Amino acid sequence: MVGISRQGRQLATRNDRYMPQLRHFDSLGTARFVTFSTYQRMRLLLDPEVTGAIIGQLASMREQLRTAIHGYVIMPDHMHLVLTPSDHVRLGIEIGKLKARVARHVIDCWREQGRAATKRIRRDGATSGYAAFWQRRCYDHNCRTAEIVREKINYCHANPVKSGLVRDPIDWTFSSYRWYTGIRDVPLEIDAVQL
Repeated sequence: MVGISRQGRQLATRNDRYMPQLRHFDSLGTARFVTFSTYQRMRLLLDPEVTGAIIGQLASMREQLRTAIHGYVIMPDHMHLVLTPSDHVRLGIEIGKLKARVARHVIDCWREQGRAATKRIRRDGATSGYAAFWQRRCYDHNCRTAEIVREKINYCHANPVKSGLVRDPIDWTFSSYRWYTGIRDVPLEIDAVQL
């Protein structure tokens, strides 16, 4: 393994829970591109209970933390966001809170309804009923130029097409694409990007 340190080789041989902490750079005044996935990439996110909880939490994040949401897409097993948090916001922590609130709400609703999905989201070997809805981490990228912000928003919009879910991005309901085409009857309003 040329070019990889001894520590890097050790980390590369371990599973996800031993991955090194990723550095997040907050308070730079830049837009951020964030990606996070469901536990074991289970296809859970298109359930109306889930999409409603996600949209509700994003709207709360916008209002309570003064975070501008410029683009998003909710896919079956992951989602992408392009947003600009206020300077005081530690985005990794807030994304963790968003994920926890969504998971708690959805799992409670599914348990009340007796949904079989709650059995699929238990951590491997867990008998206590502890559920894992999301992967533990998120990917976070600072968008340092207007071109990168546009690129990431376009990436969000192209994702359902590239995945073969729809032929045209306008057909994917849980994306900011419709808002950018002028349609205002959308699940989540989008904040204009200052480009």
